[in-house]
Amino acid sequence: MSAYLPPQHGAWAFLGLPLALGAVVTPWTPFLLVLALAWVAAYPWSYAALGLIRAKRPQRFRRPFLVWLVIVVPAVVVLVLARPWLVWVGLAYMALFAINLRYAKRNDERAMVNELVFAAECSAMVVVTWSVGAGGRSLTPPQFSTVPDQAWVLMIVCFLVLVGSTLHVKSLVRERRDARFARASRVAAVASIAVAVALAAWWGWPGGAWLVVPFVAAAVRAFIVRRRPLRPGSIGLLELAGFILVALASVLAAASA
Repeated sequence: MSAYLPPQHGAWAFLGLPLALGAVVTPWTPFLLVLALAWVAAYPWSYAALGLIRAKRPQRFRRPFLVWLVIVVPAVVVLVLARPWLVWVGLAYMALFAINLRYAKRNDERAMVNELVFAAECSAMVVVTWSVGAGGRSLTPPQFSTVPDQAWVLMIVCFLVLVGSTLHVKSLVRERRDARFARASRVAAVASIAVAVALAAWWGWPGGAWLVVPFVAAAVRAFIVRRRPLRPGSIGLLELAGFILVALASVLAAASA
């Protein structure tokens, strides 16, 4: 089964959060479900594709590659027919994926630069989700000026959350013996509160105040969890709870606008 699903379980939450945040501020359309299918399925497909390139037994990735390809391609075709400008978005993501591929070939996917690129890829999906929901069948992508402030705010919120989560988990697991990661995690958590306050003002009061709540919780987590060693599974559940809190705060902020 490991050839079908990547072992990085936390990545699924990274994929889901931007879709949830984008859905908060965009009009409903069935194409959002197609986008979600293509976006989520592309992750295990890319994992299988990398397995074909670098694995010692690449043949075990051949079937997963084809299975996920059969899911991804029809979804992408439907999206491009409905929103032709997504071709340009796809090219941009291919350029970013080339960076991921470079690190994967070096067996260094956990490098911080690669993690930041992945966080950027996921965060940008907030605006892509809004754009798909807002419509538009031209080859020209929506102008930045037409994207509502709330979508930009949630994109930045998403990036802060993903980077903060990455630093925090690294400081507890892979880099637990490196005090620099613990300090970086705490500094990032505290700094994110200040940024969240600015984003809340950009969003508009009083609804924007909800966006600060998850970052306060994340800062508390960054200082408390270090004192209470947890197993990786427990750490993952705490991070998932944090992501759910971010999504809930976004819904409340939108409802209070």
